[in-house]
Amino acid sequence: MAPSDTPKKPFHIAVCGGGIGGLCMAIGLLHQNISCTLYESAPAFAEIGAGVSFGPNAIRAMSLIDPDIKKGYDKIATSNAWPEKRKFWFDFNLGQKSHTWGDMKAPGEEMLRVAQVVAGDIGQSSVHRARFLDVLVDLVPDGVAKFGKRVEKVDKKGKKMILTFHNGSTAEADAVIGCDGVKSRTRQILLGEDHRTTDPTFTGKYAYRGLIPMEKAVGAIGEELARNSQMYMGRHGHVLTFPIENGRTMNVVAFRTKEDGKWEDERWVLPMKKEDMFDDFAGWGDSVQQILSLMEKPDVWALFDHPPAPTYYRGCLAILGDAAHASTPHQGAGAGQAIEDAFILSNLLGQVESVNEIEKAFHAYDAIRRPRSQKVVTTSREATAIYDFEDEKLGTDLDLIKRTLETRYDWIWNEDLPQQLRRAREIAGQRAHL
Repeated sequence: MAPSDTPKKPFHIAVCGGGIGGLCMAIGLLHQNISCTLYESAPAFAEIGAGVSFGPNAIRAMSLIDPDIKKGYDKIATSNAWPEKRKFWFDFNLGQKSHTWGDMKAPGEEMLRVAQVVAGDIGQSSVHRARFLDVLVDLVPDGVAKFGKRVEKVDKKGKKMILTFHNGSTAEADAVIGCDGVKSRTRQILLGEDHRTTDPTFTGKYAYRGLIPMEKAVGAIGEELARNSQMYMGRHGHVLTFPIENGRTMNVVAFRTKEDGKWEDERWVLPMKKEDMFDDFAGWGDSVQQILSLMEKPDVWALFDHPPAPTYYRGCLAILGDAAHASTPHQGAGAGQAIEDAFILSNLLGQVESVNEIEKAFHAYDAIRRPRSQKVVTTSREATAIYDFEDEKLGTDLDLIKRTLETRYDWIWNEDLPQQLRRAREIAGQRAHL
């Protein structure tokens, strides 16, 4: 945290949402000596889901926000177990049996390795979401977070922003940052409930998600496949696995295209019938079948993302992370973009000297972050088309897919974040950072 003897900034920020983005934003504000309150709708901090991956860009952003985030992350992060695979993001394998391939431009053998993608010096770096949330929560002092506070309205009255919560209580702040996820209420308030980009869109994909104790996974598919990150590609689906919890658990996500492209259930997470999963992956190879058979208590997750919003701010209200640019997980980049957002916005606000300058900081944040984060959303959809052999240009040409995969993530992972901040500060009219 920032030194306690440094004067606080003359304004107060409300952060709505206590997920990865909201907590990183609050930590960033506190590190910049900015007073803030984090409002979380749940009765306590909690994270659903299982494993989450971060690229080199996201891990650098952790350090840039507050080195203590990176220190805590390093203690719980899991990489590929074999030293020679430490720099690999995924081994990309053909996951279907040869008899399913009628038009392959390469041999259709099961478990053909298509590509090995290197991700800087980081490789595959993953954590259990709940464990990472614990790291972030430990960096937020008591009293900063208020629970049971689901925001319903944000209004400007005089020079203050007034938040009204679902239970009728209210709070005030000089600015509000919405970090309330893909079903964001603050996005609706910002853009308007009838705006064409307000609501998330079903992407035509769903996923079975589950965990397997590592020893069981090793017994079924062997050390190499179980302890190192793998992706099994096939027609209209792909299965990825990677180790989490210091190698004690294998995280599994099995993606599938929904033929009619519709999701009509208001629930996005549904209990699963194992026979449905096996029907979806009939004809896939022995390794995939073994993995699916061991998945513990899997659920079905519908995958939604956001159409590109025309702005991430209006006045002294801004949105961040999934509230601004919810993405599919096909590049392992969605959560990382929220951390990048928090780095840029907290540092911009750190150089604001009065309430009147907040909107300039929000404008600069929007100008810098919106193009990059929305490109992540678009290219994530394109990525799954490649993995599922649905890309019109690449099809099932494994040589062309290999060449594409080996370079297509570099722009995400190799981003110069300090340079991004310098450009944002120029837009905001801020002095050079000393």
